[in-house]
Order: sequence, then structure tokens, then C-alpha cells
Amino acid sequence: MLWAMSVRAPTTTTAALDLLKLVWGYDAFRGVQAQIVQTVAGGGNALVLMPTGGGKSLCYQVPSLLRSGVGIVVSPLIALMKDQVDTLRGLGVRAAYLNSTLSLDGVREVEAALLNGELDLLYVAPERLLLPRTLDLLERAPLALFAVDEAHCVSQWGHDFRPEYQGLSVLPERFPQVPRLALTATADDRTRADILRVLDLGTAPQFVSSFDRPNIQYRVGQKDSPKTQLLDFIRAEHAGDAGIVYCLSRKSVEETAKWLQAQGVDAVAYHAGLPPRERTLAQDRFLNEEGLIVVATVAFGMGIDKPNVRFVAHLDLPKSMEGYYQETGRAGRDGLPSTAWMVYGLSDVVNVRRMLASSDAPEEVKRVEAGKLDALLTFCETAACRREVLLAYFGEDYHGPCGNCDTCLNPPQVRDMTREAQMALSAAIRTGNRFGAAHLTDVLLGRATERVVSMNHHTLPTFGVGTAHDEKTWRGVLRQLVSLGFLAAGEHHGLSATGKARTLLKGETTLTLRADTLIPRAAGRRAEKQPRAGRAPVTPEDQPLFEALRAWRLERARSLGVPPYVIFTDATLKGVTELKPTSHASLGTVSGVGQRKLADFGDEVVQIVRDSLDGRPAPVRPATPQERGARENSAVLGALRGRPLLESPAPPALLGDVAPDPARTEQVAAALRETRRAITQETGLSAFLIFPNAALDALAQRQPRTETDLHGIPGFGPKRIETYGAQVLAAVRAALTD
Repeated sequence: MLWAMSVRAPTTTTAALDLLKLVWGYDAFRGVQAQIVQTVAGGGNALVLMPTGGGKSLCYQVPSLLRSGVGIVVSPLIALMKDQVDTLRGLGVRAAYLNSTLSLDGVREVEAALLNGELDLLYVAPERLLLPRTLDLLERAPLALFAVDEAHCVSQWGHDFRPEYQGLSVLPERFPQVPRLALTATADDRTRADILRVLDLGTAPQFVSSFDRPNIQYRVGQKDSPKTQLLDFIRAEHAGDAGIVYCLSRKSVEETAKWLQAQGVDAVAYHAGLPPRERTLAQDRFLNEEGLIVVATVAFGMGIDKPNVRFVAHLDLPKSMEGYYQETGRAGRDGLPSTAWMVYGLSDVVNVRRMLASSDAPEEVKRVEAGKLDALLTFCETAACRREVLLAYFGEDYHGPCGNCDTCLNPPQVRDMTREAQMALSAAIRTGNRFGAAHLTDVLLGRATERVVSMNHHTLPTFGVGTAHDEKTWRGVLRQLVSLGFLAAGEHHGLSATGKARTLLKGETTLTLRADTLIPRAAGRRAEKQPRAGRAPVTPEDQPLFEALRAWRLERARSLGVPPYVIFTDATLKGVTELKPTSHASLGTVSGVGQRKLADFGDEVVQIVRDSLDGRPAPVRPATPQERGARENSAVLGALRGRPLLESPAPPALLGDVAPDPARTEQVAAALRETRRAITQETGLSAFLIFPNAALDALAQRQPRTETDLHGIPGFGPKRIETYGAQVLAAVRAALTD
């Protein structure tokens, strides 16, 4: 059942840990989470920088449950709101959202629940929050805190600036006593200063987590035949996995998605130019299905809370290190092995540089953005540990090698290419600093093409000086010269030598480049050393059980109308697979199995495990301290709230131990739905607050005739029995006597 939290626990570490275990099924906080929860639950403000998948949501969800009132979460995307609310409701938390997808009646229902103290968390878009009606409504409601997610959106220096976020300065003005929590995955010093200013956080503590995502394997390669390279990567390492493929243009998104579909890969396109219905369908499929790949522009991603995205691929170069980090961070949120894969070429570097140069942004902004792109290109071209370069950009010391990036797994060779760089720069200058890479390559290789001859470039001293190398080598040299700022991209892809090139041309500096990006390595060498980041990180012996649990999860999710990971994440299923629990007590010790999920799904999971053992005796072991303490924790939190929590014994057998007739079950379910509708109209409460669909299904299966029969039914605890038990029993009896 949904746990009413009208009586809140004291803001102590013990109470927070009790909530964490009982609601989310986790034994301990990670990193600085505990400090953040303690600060905000105690009424303080905070700024939180935590990587995607690092557990930002717990930093405001737990304090919202500990403090009196409702936690207001400012979230930029509708998809994220629905996703988080579905997950929270599945955990028994009273959550809702206010956005444009709700009907007028739906809005009124949520507003009434807010004012009546029937919500623990309310998600609101910034545009909705800033409406006078919403602000007036919030002034009449008891508020626990404000959590501003994706807080970097307040700043023009951030990589995803949204002007409406600057209007959030109204929060400290109108609600000065309500704690404010700003959260983001990436923010440089300027962006951080803007967040502090707009939200008036003053000297609030800043909690900065490690940006390291050790489960993600970073890989960057040369773009040759990008779609074929992508397909080979998916088939070799991620067949059947969920993934996101980012492209720079809408046209490229649609072409890539269609091409993958033609190759038998389940893929859909997503970009801002598609009709809203198409975009919604693509996103819903991605969230609710297993193994779907979305090919998208950056319009897709922020707010995607799906934890089992096994890879993020870039077919084009992102615009900044922040953008790259944010996008790759959507892989492996569950902590299991995942891949950040990218291919890029000279045209990518030229295109992105031209886009930045031709934008309408102020010159200062252009300089900052150019610096961010330079940092990303350094990451791409490095011969050092990629993780070391990535984390250094965010101000974090990391001493590699990490052992989980392509440069660590296959250390590249470097070569002094000063002479070749001088040749390429000289060719650019002598041809007038206005021709592209293809023309410069023809000049260097001594190709007397029609264009070269018509421009008299076959008479230049640089014509044919580079015949010792092939075309791919020269394109690699030119790409790295552009990446490193020795050549600039102008109009029509023309390349021109920059002021930085003078010292190189004069021989005052040398240039060392990666040899493997100049000369293609033999196919297959790289794949030999790289571990596969597959979808089933379990032993071959446990694979059947893992797949059986995944199949059950998908079926259960469809029946409840929620994404599969709302039932259990892959990490939790992996824990079940490894422990093989054959009782509620042992299942309750698996990370991610809280009291609500234990009550709702415990019997089914335990039965799947028992079936997988194929008649072998279940392992017998003494109860662990966690198992012995599970019921004490429940009792402690129940006492803190002033009432008992949901019990979680194994549900009783059906009456008479006979499976109910399906027609009768549906008849009872219809009667219960009608009863719930009548109660909704009578009380004005939301239907899910009376009893959720999971409880309705359990009641229809159980078909109780007496109050005793109601006890132990998942989702229908003592409080609901007391309030609605008589009406439920009357509805069941009437349905069974028809």
C-alpha cells in the first residue's frame, strides 16, 4: 500500500537509514548522500554536484519523507516526472506530478491531494511552478523542501541553458523558510556561481561527488563507415541490449534508425522535429520495452531514468565535454558494465567548430564554448588514460591507468609528426587558407586533379611532398591539427592556419600524434582485449535464472502499466540470481528489495528461484544480521510514524486452495473498480490513494468474504482494512452472488 507519511520521523541518521532500507531496500547511503540528507532534513540549503546515476534523487526524496510537508521537485521534462512518480508509487510513496499532460480534472485532483496533506512528493515543471496559480497554491500547502533538478539550466554558461529556470529566483523570495536543494551532474565554476545566485543559496554547503563512473568503458575511434561500425559494435557486444545512439542532425537520426531497422535491429528515431505523438511513442517504447535502441539528437536523454541502458554511442562529435559526459552518463545507471562508444572524423571537428563560430552567442560565450570543445578534442585524441583526462577536466585527480578504456586496454603508440604537420600547414597557407581537407590531401599526395590544376596548385612547392604517406594518414594529420587548434575551420569547410601554427612552422615546437589514429589498426585486435559489457553480467550457470527473472519482470510490468525497471532493476535481479533466495527473509536482504516490493512481488520471485533450482534442496544457512533485523527495522519506523507499517508475510492461499475462475475474477475486479470510483467521488481522494491497481488485482484473486480474509493481502494493510474493508467485502460478495 502507499504509506501515508503524515507523522514524520525525527531528522536523524538512524531514521534516514530506516527509510532507505524499508522503502528502497538499500542498507547504506553512497558517498556524500548521508551528509546531504542530514543537511536538508535538518532545514539547510545545499548545492549538489553528482554524476548521472550517482543517486541524486535520494538526496531529496529521503528528506522529503523525513520532514513535515510535501517535497516540491522542479523537473524540466515530463517524461522524467512520470518515470520518477511511477517508481515512487511502486515503492509505496505518495507521489504525483503537475504538468500539461493532465486533464483539468486531473490537475484539480492533484491540487486537492496537495492541500489535504496526501502527498509526499510533487513534481512540477518550471513553467508550471512559476504560474501565479501554482505559487498561490504552494503558499497554502505545507512544504518540506524545494529540489531543483538539472540546476545547471539556470546558467547561460551551462550546456543546457533554459531561460525559464532563471525565474526560480522567486523561490527564496516567496518561500524563504523552505529548504532549497539544487542538483546537477555537471557545472563549471561559472555555472555553479549562477546557481548560487539565482536560488540565493549564499554560503550553503556544496557537496561534490566523484565524477568517476568505473562501470563505463570509454572508447573513441576513427569514423570510417559509421553505420557499419555501429552495427558491428552492437552485434558483437550489445545484441538485445537497450542503448542510445546520438547523431548531430535530424536527417542523420532518421537515416541511421531506418538503416538499423533494415539490418534487423530494433531501433526507433527521436528528434524535436518529429510529431509529438511519434516522439511520445518512441520514448514510451524505450522506457517500457527491453532491448530497444533509440537513435536521437540531444533532444532525447535529459530526464531518461532508465537504469539498464547498456551503451551510449556517438556517431557525431558532441559540442562540449559537459555534453559528452552528461550523454554518456545515461549508460549503466544501475552500476553494471556499460559502454560509451564514439567515432568521429575531420568533418565532425570542422562542423562543430563552424557551428560555434557562426552562432549568435556573444563573443565571450563563443570563447568559453570553444574552450569546452578543445577539452573534448583533447580527450578524443589523447594517448593517455581517457578516464584520467575526463576527470581532470572536472577538477578531480585520478591516477590511471583505469584499465577500462580503450587507451588502457590497447595502449596506443605515438609518433613525432612535426615534419608532416609542417607540410600540411604549408599546403594550407600556400593554397590561400580556404580549401578543405580533400583538396589539401590531393596537393600533398601530388594528385593533379581538375581542380588542383585549374588553381595552379600543381605548381606549388608543397605539391607531392607527402607521397610517403597515404590519404588516411594525411586526413588523420589534418584532423588532429584542427583538433589541436593549429588549423581553423572556415566557410565551406575551408581550413586556414592559425597564429598558433607559427611556432610549429618555425620548428620552435614539436608535435607528437597518436600513430593508431593515423594508420588504421588491424581489425579484431581491439576487440580481443576489451571485456564485453553485456546485458547479463552473471555466470553462464546463472544465465537461465537471470533470463527467467527478466521475462517475469517484463510480463509483470506490462500488467501494471509501468516500465520493467520500476519492478526491479537489472542490478537487483543480478543480486537475486547470485543469492538465490527461497524465502521472504532472504529475498529482503537483496539490495533494491524494500518492504513494499517484498510484499508485492516476493512470492513470485521466490517461486521462480525455487523452480530454477530444479528439485535441488534450497541452500540452508543461518539468518544474517540483516535478516534478523528486518522486522525490528519495520517496527522502529512504524513507531517513529506513530502507527504500524505494512506487514509482509507470505500472502495466504486462495480460499479453498482452488484457483479462481478467470471470469469470476474479472467480475470481482470490475466490482472493485466501481467501488473505488464511488469512494473517489465521495471523498475527493485520488484513486491510487484509496487502493492501487496492484491491491485491486490481489483482492480480485483472493476474493475475500470476511475481514479475516483481508489480512495479508499485498497493498491492503490495516489502515485500508479499517477504512474501506466493509465496502470491499460488500462488493466482492455482491459480485460472487450475481
